[in-house]
Amino acid sequence: MTSTPPRPTHAPNPGRRSDQFVTNILKLCENNRIKADLRSGLGLPVERCNRMHRYLVRRLPDEQHPEARRAHYGVAALIAARPPRAREAEVERTAASGNQPPPTWHTRPNLGTSLAAGVNTGLIRPGTAESHLHLFSRQSSDALHQRLPALTQHLLGGGVTVDWAVLLEDLTWWNRDRDRRATRWMEAYYRALDHLADDPDDLADQTPDSQPTDITNSTQENP
Repeated sequence: MTSTPPRPTHAPNPGRRSDQFVTNILKLCENNRIKADLRSGLGLPVERCNRMHRYLVRRLPDEQHPEARRAHYGVAALIAARPPRAREAEVERTAASGNQPPPTWHTRPNLGTSLAAGVNTGLIRPGTAESHLHLFSRQSSDALHQRLPALTQHLLGGGVTVDWAVLLEDLTWWNRDRDRRATRWMEAYYRALDHLADDPDDLADQTPDSQPTDITNSTQENP
């Protein structure tokens, strides 16, 4: 089955701080040593990201809420851990974008959109995607930070894009606005599906209360 992937994230809004941060991290990752240092913080709290401080401290406000700081460190590590295929595709999208204006913020894909793209391309089973979304809706941002490395690497390795700036803002406000943001992920997921099964027999593998099983929670460093 073919699918239309989420809108690419190569045309950031230069005036939005989340886009500015992502652009800076992408540039830093052009250096393999820096990329490895940033990747070392995958899934870890800020207090254990010692190799990341030298690159991020001066790029973040002095007074920043702990959840916001964790979100910035977490997304920086996720970007640094992109599989080679995803990095190459990002370069191609950037070259193809030219001077096209960036999409409006609310039309950009969130994680629910990316999960739908994974389902549409056969990368993820529908039941597994829904299990992730239902599980996320009950979890704190700390739990999300532990699960996102495996999930995003799986999506990126299968050719699905992730809008890092959108994810950054969602993680920043997750604990204070979880219900609304989780609902937006679910709504985006169902809207983006190529086919939505309504027959209960077609939903047999969809067990929202169970743990997703086809994506490992372990994190692996990429070259």
